[in-house]
Amino acid sequence: MMRGHTPGARFRAPALGLAAVTVLISWTVLDARSQRVSFRTDDGVTIAATWYEPSYRPAPAVILVHMLQRSRRDWDGVASRLASSGIGALAIDLRGHGESAYSGSASATPNYSSLVADVSAARRFLVMRSDVQASRIGIAGASLGANLAALEAADDTVVASVALLSPSLDYRGLRIEAAVRKYGKRPMLLVVSDDDGYARRSALDLQKAGGGTRELLTLVGAGHGTNMFDHAYELPQVLIDWFRRTLQ
Repeated sequence: MMRGHTPGARFRAPALGLAAVTVLISWTVLDARSQRVSFRTDDGVTIAATWYEPSYRPAPAVILVHMLQRSRRDWDGVASRLASSGIGALAIDLRGHGESAYSGSASATPNYSSLVADVSAARRFLVMRSDVQASRIGIAGASLGANLAALEAADDTVVASVALLSPSLDYRGLRIEAAVRKYGKRPMLLVVSDDDGYARRSALDLQKAGGGTRELLTLVGAGHGTNMFDHAYELPQVLIDWFRRTLQ
């Protein structure tokens, strides 16, 4: 179930510096319109990803960023539907997750800020593609991925729209309130569940930060991050409609 949260914050129905990046492409076909790809970050980490080809080209594209200790596979359903709707999707494995390499030695206190470089490399990969409209790139992230999406988008004006699922004001040192202010008036969708107290409070504060379009969607009993897909079956379509509205 879904409900809008607070007057002025309800979810509206949809109206329909380039840096060098080393791209290592593996042409393993996953389905009719997806390919396994890889690329390197500025600090030399190889990131594994799946590129879901849009139904027409050139097209807008969205980077999909998973939760801590999960993988890009959490986004499979959303990615396929985005591509079918005319929006390319790049689902990435953050370093140390899924098929992506670790950087350096294991640590009891990981440097989560280094993961922003993975999202930055994904954005550069998309900009280099002839089938992507470079001015129409969005990011969707869940939990840790939401904070990484906000931090990347704040410093990268190429990012035109973001959707943050279960964001936190402070995720293990990744603070994003200032980043959301810096993000400015570009469109932002915040999605939380009413049974996820910290994410819900964070989203309310983030909605007030910055300016422009800040839409808040509160789900009922849906849990956290991409786990919400299992409880709010409408959510994938909500994300597709959001990016169709803000990128196309």
